[in-house]
Amino acid sequence: MAKDIFHNIVKLALQKDGWTITHDPYRLRYGIADIYIDLAAEEAIAAEKAGRKIAVEIKSFVSSSAISEFHTALGQFLNYRIALEVSEEPDRILYLAVPSDVHQSFLRFEPAKTVIDRYDVRLIIYNSDREVIEQWIE
Repeated sequence: MAKDIFHNIVKLALQKDGWTITHDPYRLRYGIADIYIDLAAEEAIAAEKAGRKIAVEIKSFVSSSAISEFHTALGQFLNYRIALEVSEEPDRILYLAVPSDVHQSFLRFEPAKTVIDRYDVRLIIYNSDREVIEQWIE
């Protein structure tokens, strides 16, 4: 299983943001198939509160066609979200991690913006140069 070129950058950025990486990758059995979401993490929290659990699919958008990569990423995201819903951890929230430059130049405009809103795609916007999370979009 090949890792995205920014896999380790996003992993480090999540850790800097206070997350504990629990799976790398996060394996789920879905029907007759095994699927692998890039990362799973838990939020470091106070003992009296239940921590949030997330799964993160990382995308770099380095090919020449942003729309083609978006279609692939969206298909994976929707399939992974269904797999999580029927898994042993249906409370784990799925995010799509994308570079900040891709968010600024492509994802916040049509048609991607409408698709992201319609399908409730949660985004983590990361800066690959600074190795940080810039924004969480719920």
